[in-house]
Amino acid sequence: MSAARGADSAFNARTMLLITAIGVLAFIAMLLLGAYAPDLRSGRNGGSHALSKAATGFSGLVQLAEATGRNPVIVRSIPDLKSEDLAVITPEHGTANLTKILETRGPRATLVVLPKWSTMPDPAHPGWVRVPMLDFAADPESVFAPDVKLKVARSKGHGEPLTNVETFGPAAMRFVAPAVVQTISGKDLRPLIATPSGGIVLGQVGDRHLYVLSEPDLVNNHGMGSERQARSALAMLDYLNSSDSSSVLFDVTANGLGRSRSPLKLAFDPPFLAVTLTVFAAMMLAAWQALNRFGPVRRRARAIAFGKAALVDNSAALIRKARREASLGSRYVDVIRGRAAALFRLPPTLSGEALDERLESLNPRRSFAAAANAAASARTRDELLGAAQSLNHWIEEVQR
Repeated sequence: MSAARGADSAFNARTMLLITAIGVLAFIAMLLLGAYAPDLRSGRNGGSHALSKAATGFSGLVQLAEATGRNPVIVRSIPDLKSEDLAVITPEHGTANLTKILETRGPRATLVVLPKWSTMPDPAHPGWVRVPMLDFAADPESVFAPDVKLKVARSKGHGEPLTNVETFGPAAMRFVAPAVVQTISGKDLRPLIATPSGGIVLGQVGDRHLYVLSEPDLVNNHGMGSERQARSALAMLDYLNSSDSSSVLFDVTANGLGRSRSPLKLAFDPPFLAVTLTVFAAMMLAAWQALNRFGPVRRRARAIAFGKAALVDNSAALIRKARREASLGSRYVDVIRGRAAALFRLPPTLSGEALDERLESLNPRRSFAAAANAAASARTRDELLGAAQSLNHWIEEVQR
């Protein structure tokens, strides 16, 4: 009994409700993670983008812009680039497709920082990189190909200051050349910042507000270690930004960190979020109604108590072992006679032959007296069984 009671307590209503609630919450959490997992990526993969903390990343510039009130925004969706604010694009390879990004930006101010270094992950420090060599010149040259043809050159910088061409830029924008300077040249490229030898470091493509920074070391995390470079980088962002801007956009879609669109995610975003919440509330109400309506399982009550059942079973086994079933025929007839009198509401004053005559008149198709005599005179178990079945059939026919 104690083992049965312990099994019942392990699956009581409170336990099952708790298990169900945990399962529902886990399922919802799995759906949310499946929908928003791409948006939750930290970007600490050692890449050259605005979320990377590696030497070639640009998170330092983002944090500096945040600390100085320039309201940087990490853009994970191309439609979000339709702002009038300056957008900083940092492709890691020349194979990055910037067509949709540039089409979305249109005439708005856009700064594209060309790649320079070939990096590999640092296994000892997650999110860091090792910089074994410069990238092939053909890689940054193909960023705008075939629309804009660029020619990349590298030379030693020796730390000399870079020159702002003509009247470009404020006084605070005074970059210093890194150890190796990457410069560009092109037919439709107008120089804005150049090396003393005339190599273009920052150029404007035609008459568009599209700017190309050939030297990423001026604004990446490694460059932000210099106060002069940091001040110059902020001054450059301010100068290139539009007059009515409120922030600076840092795109990461070109680095494979964009926000993906999926039907599952639409279910948790407005305006479809209202439908999802409505369906969830309806399911909860249906579950609550089902619990209140049906409640716990009701056990069937025993027709015979445990003590009486044991007594009946033992008596039946004793009679069966003695092969005295046939001797119960007359007693069985008395039981059926009393049952029929109560079932058909015959007067309690009737008894004996008067009762048999009244019962005989109830069913003209089957004789009660014949079936009763057959049961009382039975000599074998099979004869008694056949007579008992006849008496039961007689009662069923009268009830019809």
